[in-house]
Amino acid sequence: MKVAIIHYWFVGMRGGEKVVEALCRMYPRADIFTHVVDRGRLSRTLLAHDIRTTFIQRLPGAVRHYKKYLPFMPLALEQLDLRGYDLVISSESGPAKGVLTRADTPHVCYCHSPMRYLWDFYQDYLEEAGWFVRGMMRPWFHYLRMWDAVSAMRVDRYVANSRTVAARIRKHWRRDAVVVTPPVDVDALAPAGGVPTRPADGAPYLCLGQLVGYKRADLAVRACTATNRSLVVAGDGEMRRALEAQAGHTVRFVGRLDDGAMRAVYAESRALLFPGEEDFGMVPVEAMASGRPVIAYGRGGALETVVDGETGLFFDTQSVDALVAALDRFEREERQFDPAHIAAHARNFGEERFRAEFGAVVDEALRDMAGQVMGR
Repeated sequence: MKVAIIHYWFVGMRGGEKVVEALCRMYPRADIFTHVVDRGRLSRTLLAHDIRTTFIQRLPGAVRHYKKYLPFMPLALEQLDLRGYDLVISSESGPAKGVLTRADTPHVCYCHSPMRYLWDFYQDYLEEAGWFVRGMMRPWFHYLRMWDAVSAMRVDRYVANSRTVAARIRKHWRRDAVVVTPPVDVDALAPAGGVPTRPADGAPYLCLGQLVGYKRADLAVRACTATNRSLVVAGDGEMRRALEAQAGHTVRFVGRLDDGAMRAVYAESRALLFPGEEDFGMVPVEAMASGRPVIAYGRGGALETVVDGETGLFFDTQSVDALVAALDRFEREERQFDPAHIAAHARNFGEERFRAEFGAVVDEALRDMAGQVMGR
């Protein structure tokens, strides 16, 4: 069986790319199609596959400025020739699902989220953009929303990474989706010896992820600065300089980490601060796999992975005061959070479960398509 995997872009190894890695292990001879690839930032698993790009890759500065070419990506997707494939799997968060396939080729979409900047977070992106970009976004995104809704009908089966995303798919695309949470490499993040211990006295809090506006790392920085709590900020992005300007002497920035350093920073932390609203959020599961509790904003995917009072706790509003109150509560109740119990909970989100559940959806799609063909 010839399999094509479509992913929006490969410019780093974040959550979406880790899902594609798992798909590549399921389908080791699959070909990969994408708009833009930076091969120097990909894993060996991905580089072992034939990766083909759309014409976006050949546009000036595409690897760094790929988002500026978003209006051209629908056209680029529709130029891909997928006639030779028996199964198409799209990994959707940017434009990926809108490819054209044969009538007898099942198309299964694993959706991290309908494009956030087109739908749920559109006004947030407008507010953050400069006046020129804001003026261009309005007509461009109007066109992109129409294409996004129409192209949603090209998919045979939707798989959502969370109940939150399944609800967005119903709202924006009027389609149902099976929920299969993404695979987290819980074994790689388990502590040495397999049994997590409590952090050392004086261990810092941790905020880890891409430093962009909607992740709300500013809340963690400001809350810890205001209360003189130690915080390590791991990751990089367009907000880093502004965050460093807000940070006090108790906040330390360590930049983007490799896998070994990330494992160490999880293990050495007191708890993960997760102040953004995510579609699913692999970072909280990674922290829990290390035996560390999560203090999270109580919206989105965190509600489906963190158990309040057992593996972490929630705060209700995205404000410094609410986060400080959550930190105070956590420190009063800290001894009740058992690292071994937290790590055991994280094992519910491992790759073995993902392979079984996603594979069942694919098998059903293949059977249904075969039945339709025989029926004709």
